Amino acid sequence: MKATELSIPGAWEFLPQQFSDDRGSFLVGYDAELFADALGFELAVAQVNQSVSRRGVIRGVHWADVPVGQAKYVYCSRGAVLDIVVDLRVGSPTFGQHEVTRLDTIDNRAVYLAEGLGHAFVAAEDESVVSYLCSTRYAPARERIVHVRDEELALPWPADIEPILSERDRNAPTLAELRAAGLLPDYRECQRSYQAHRARPTPRTG
Repeated sequence: MKATELSIPGAWEFLPQQFSDDRGSFLVGYDAELFADALGFELAVAQVNQSVSRRGVIRGVHWADVPVGQAKYVYCSRGAVLDIVVDLRVGSPTFGQHEVTRLDTIDNRAVYLAEGLGHAFVAAEDESVVSYLCSTRYAPARERIVHVRDEELALPWPADIEPILSERDRNAPTLAELRAAGLLPDYRECQRSYQAHRARPTPRTG
């Protein structure tokens, strides 16, 4: 598996090696030791979520309050999605910027996003299955959302796909509204969370 840091600090792409023969194929979707070697800590998985979406469904842009926040390791086990990581951390050198990665069953890429980064995707195929390894459990009171069509973010949604949004996502506030209300994550607080991860000893097996 190859780990590559993206242009947004705290966002990584993981590309697994695939082994194929006449029976089919095999790959490692998550490698705790490689993850720890790349990021300096092992991902603590508190909850694993899964969504199934038809073509055009957009989910996001979501994140959880920091602290505690919620880091995610995301992959697509069926179909295909365009996955978007958005830097919503006030004070970050890449605030307001985004990274787009296609997650599908061809390359089987995965994306990791640290606490404080926003996450969204659009399903490019029917019955697309996305799984999330989450560092904390779902806590509705800490969940936040910014509108996927916010002009300030200008996210690159495909023009040939009719977007399908939940009522909650359709009525989400803008980035400017969230910033004025003091609801966006603080970059320094997110960095402290990252350093706390690195300070913990990383368990090794074998």
